[in-house]
Amino acid sequence: MSTPKASRSSFAKDQAKHAPLMEDIRLLGRVLGEVIREQEGPAAFELIESIRQLSVAFRRTADPKAGKTLSQLLKGLTGDQTVTVVRAFTYFSHLANLAEDRHHIRRRDIHDRQGEVQDGSLLKALQKLQQTRRKVPPLPDMLAHMHVSPVLTAHPTEVQRKSILDAEHHIADWLVRKDQALPKDRPGLETSLKAWVSQLWQTRLIRHSKLTVADEIDNAMSYYESTFLTEIPAIYRQLEDATGQRDLPVFFRMGQWIGGDRDGNPFVTAQTLQFAMTRQSDVILRHYLREVHALGAELSMSGHLVKISADMQALAVRSPDHNPHRQDEPYRRALTGIYARLAATLEQLSGGQAARHALAPSDPYDTAEAFLQDLCVIDTSLRGHHGAAIADQRLRQLLIAVRTFGFHLATLDLRQSSDQHEATVNELLHSARICANYSALTEDAKRKVLLQQLADPRALRVPGQTYSEHTQAELAIFEQARDIRQRYGK
Repeated sequence: MSTPKASRSSFAKDQAKHAPLMEDIRLLGRVLGEVIREQEGPAAFELIESIRQLSVAFRRTADPKAGKTLSQLLKGLTGDQTVTVVRAFTYFSHLANLAEDRHHIRRRDIHDRQGEVQDGSLLKALQKLQQTRRKVPPLPDMLAHMHVSPVLTAHPTEVQRKSILDAEHHIADWLVRKDQALPKDRPGLETSLKAWVSQLWQTRLIRHSKLTVADEIDNAMSYYESTFLTEIPAIYRQLEDATGQRDLPVFFRMGQWIGGDRDGNPFVTAQTLQFAMTRQSDVILRHYLREVHALGAELSMSGHLVKISADMQALAVRSPDHNPHRQDEPYRRALTGIYARLAATLEQLSGGQAARHALAPSDPYDTAEAFLQDLCVIDTSLRGHHGAAIADQRLRQLLIAVRTFGFHLATLDLRQSSDQHEATVNELLHSARICANYSALTEDAKRKVLLQQLADPRALRVPGQTYSEHTQAELAIFEQARDIRQRYGK
């Protein structure tokens, strides 16, 4: 029976749509095979290739002979051979996933260039909102009552190393460059791909030692630097562009458990909590410093050619930059002063030093809002004097980032098992001679005692009383949380 013409046409279109994906997978697989042949020898390569071919035959055609041969081959592997085979197929699956991710982006770009709005996108959601027959409030009012918070947590099964992730990021970038390269550049590109795949093959897949909480915090910070610091402001900007409204309410904030999640983890302490917030602050302040430095290079406008606002002039005058070559460049002078204050803020909040030293010592910013106010002075002056297009680039992204991340980067959740809190409350009440055995009370009786204490202005802790190590550790967490809020803001 012949295939209907419409079906053949649909099949051909589907094949053409996925052809770039298959080309990428074949290329990555070929390079991985070359690396294995060179690193492990022809015998190891032939073994892996035999397993691959038998697996494909068994899966596609349910060939019982291929299945039996595959089973016998796998059972006969030595320990070293098993490790090599597992590594080979693990890395191939990673590379195939990178190719699929690139293909999804490629397909999305095609739809965007054709003016199509894809399901699941922000623009599609806004379209549906506009088309609904129900009366809905204006978008800013809706967003003001929304709170979206993706939360990063260190999962015990997460064993992939940052070295592996970094190499895979390089390969993902390589796939982008390949799509943009001219044919004459392909040989050189494949050489760099082989280098990244070789690095992967020579790097341990898993860690030999357990991560500490500090390691987990550092790992989480790498995701902010590679993704969230740029992509979250981009989401806000997309919403602003789609609605034609600026300064939308901040409704999308990052959250984090790592460093505050004590539930079942005795290694999370008040000191860990402080370390987590210090690292978070260090990451976001260094991001701001890089952006302010870049702005200083870009905002080269001369006061002889453009006017500026009075507030902008005052900001430039307060700058420690008195270089005569920049006296007619108010924006650069102002940003030099802002950079100096940010560098002082970094040292105060995290103990770190800016990558580029400030021109002169300056007072740190007390709050992120004060930093934001200085940036808004620059933004208003630019927009008021024919510089809106300039302000809409890096400065606009930075303003959104400061509104979103503040000086703390992400909210830090405190989690603890309720029985641990109950043991602490039990000891506090007993030491204060309010309740001899709180834990033995019924739930209604416990509730009554707690409500009475919440209404009492006196502190429950008895001055000079010696508490158990457990209670001291729990109380230290709340003391640290109080200090963090005072230091970094609510």
